[in-house]
Amino acid sequence: MLPKHWVVATPASPDVLRRYRGIGPVLAQTLFNRGFTDPELARQFLDARPGNEKSFCRADMDKAIARIRTAIKKNELIIIYGDFDADGVTSTALLMQTLTALGANVKPYIPHRVDEGYGLNGAALLKLARDGAKLIITVDCGIRSVEDVEEGKAVGLDIIITDHHSIGPEIPQAYAVINPKLEEDESHPEYMLAGVGVAYRLAEKLLRVANANDRVKPRLKPEDLLDLVAIGTVADLAPLNRTANRTLVRGGLDIINTANRCGLRALMEVAGLKPGGISATNIGYTLGPRINAAGRLESAMIAYHLMSSQDQAEATSLADQLQTLNIQRQDLTRAAQELIRDRIEAQQSDVPLIFASDRNFRPGIVGLVAGRLTEEYFRPTVVMEEGDTESRASCRSIPQFDITRALDQCADLLVRHGGHAQAAGFTVLNQNIPALRQRLTELAHDRLAGQELRPTLEIDADADIHHLSEALVAELALLEPTGHLNAVPILMSRTARVLECRTVGKEGGHLKLKLARAGQPPLDAIGFGLGEWAGHMPDRIDVAYQLEINEWNGYRNLQLNLQDIRPANGSR
Repeated sequence: MLPKHWVVATPASPDVLRRYRGIGPVLAQTLFNRGFTDPELARQFLDARPGNEKSFCRADMDKAIARIRTAIKKNELIIIYGDFDADGVTSTALLMQTLTALGANVKPYIPHRVDEGYGLNGAALLKLARDGAKLIITVDCGIRSVEDVEEGKAVGLDIIITDHHSIGPEIPQAYAVINPKLEEDESHPEYMLAGVGVAYRLAEKLLRVANANDRVKPRLKPEDLLDLVAIGTVADLAPLNRTANRTLVRGGLDIINTANRCGLRALMEVAGLKPGGISATNIGYTLGPRINAAGRLESAMIAYHLMSSQDQAEATSLADQLQTLNIQRQDLTRAAQELIRDRIEAQQSDVPLIFASDRNFRPGIVGLVAGRLTEEYFRPTVVMEEGDTESRASCRSIPQFDITRALDQCADLLVRHGGHAQAAGFTVLNQNIPALRQRLTELAHDRLAGQELRPTLEIDADADIHHLSEALVAELALLEPTGHLNAVPILMSRTARVLECRTVGKEGGHLKLKLARAGQPPLDAIGFGLGEWAGHMPDRIDVAYQLEINEWNGYRNLQLNLQDIRPANGSR
């Protein structure tokens, strides 16, 4: 693993921390670090509840609501056109459930990753129109599909775009466009919603309008949909330091833990999770990857049908399929990562950007491989599946390099592209690949020249290892749901004395320590991926960690989940 650059947050003064009445100093410092310098705003964040939503795209939202209600009254065929990742799948299931409850004639459509690629495509729109569709509602896609929207309009389709991705140089001339980024105000509470969050706002208003105006009231309540919102929001790495996302995920976790949706109940069972204890971390590392596995290797419709199933036997069968696909996905990802690693090491040169392609790469795993390589080498990474005449790639990047902006500067070489600052994708004609590689490499070289490129470990507070307790774990849990931009706090303790050191796990890849504490039993520590330290462990170390409770065979004990280690000053 690359050595990390430790950045310990500047401690707030005791006078400042005292203003956070009723909040302990470590939690207060953590909130202060994350921008909640006003204690009242910090309390509001911790206590975030629904009710303070601020509307966005109001004119287009109203226009979309009116068009959808007209389609329902006329029994026009409506298509929910989604994306093949967990955000797109949950968005599709959410609007399908909503419109079905409102009596709509509605069907789902999620393109196949290999055959069609991401987003709207003209061929699919033509087929849907021939099959009788009148209205297309996109979820988690469409904001950059300028030409595809025109093709759809040409065959008589009205298209409503709901999306959350970055705005391109031209906005599609759809019937309505609903994307909080059109507000051009990053401080807008809804600005960083996931695609499923945007779909939820549309569903929420549809249900509200129906309850206010229709003789027959829908039996569905907006809060019944929050389990889907939580899964899509966390799996898509929407920032959880935003109150809007925090509120939606918190409400969604309450629904998930009742396990009322039989598809989710089946997925929890194959993943070894029990209702009642599901956290945002479980979504991010366990449920989300299994949902994503369908679209990566087969059809995302498998995951869609699981999320929509009302039959437990069917749900169990679908969940088993996702479990099998997820294992296959892990094996393929590992093999591709090792192949590219061998190529990088054979070059024996430090490059500003990793650009790897192969005809045998599966398109569904290139994004995962790019992410792993970016984490391993701390470089922007492009991993491409080569096709016969054109190729598709996924990109992952580091904070110092906005990959979508770089792709914008290569737009003349690309068929299509889009994404976020640190995650994007594109399609390119094979004849343009050499020029694209050269231009992206030059852009990365110019942007990253002179910078120290190694991962940064942001540490919230310096804590005395002798004063750690289960009570502190419970207080820090008030930050839940944790995730992207609201991570589990990382603490550090200096000059910890190592009593025991050994490796655990497959091939000894992980590290297990016992650390001394004055007048108390030794403290357990686990370091995933840190097994290499076992061969040269100093007697005293500084440790950066997440504090947690480890439960095993009915026992509970305090544990450090090590994020990094360094020799303490004066250690041997």
